[in-house]
Amino acid sequence: MGKYKKTEIIDKAKELAKMISETEEVDYFKKAEAKINENEKVAQKIKQIKALQKQAVNLQNYGKVNMLKKVEETIDQLQKEIDEIPVVQEFKESQVEVNDLLQMVTHTIANTVTDEIIKSTDGDLLTGKTGAQLESEQRKISKQ
Repeated sequence: MGKYKKTEIIDKAKELAKMISETEEVDYFKKAEAKINENEKVAQKIKQIKALQKQAVNLQNYGKVNMLKKVEETIDQLQKEIDEIPVVQEFKESQVEVNDLLQMVTHTIANTVTDEIIKSTDGDLLTGKTGAQLESEQRKISKQ
């Protein structure tokens, strides 16, 4: 019989999520996001992009291929200009940092679960094989 219930594990996951949300990385992310929302230059360019996207949909519906291409190029150019704004770069860096932290936590959990399964079945941590896999290999060898 298992030692823990799913609900207990979910509660621990929520506790871990709360801890993560109180890290320097998440703090940096929140500040960077706030800066973007307050940045007039970014807001203007986003407004322009949204208007051009509506225009693009209309042009597509009417089959105006050449005009559509020009509008899409303008959208791409505005997107590049947005990406070059320092607060946007900060925001993107902060996203990467938060993602890295989440990936680290995910990998740690996955690897630890695997290691615990291997240990609890008297497996071999070096080869990554569970006790059942090792026994199965032994039986194959002894049959030969």
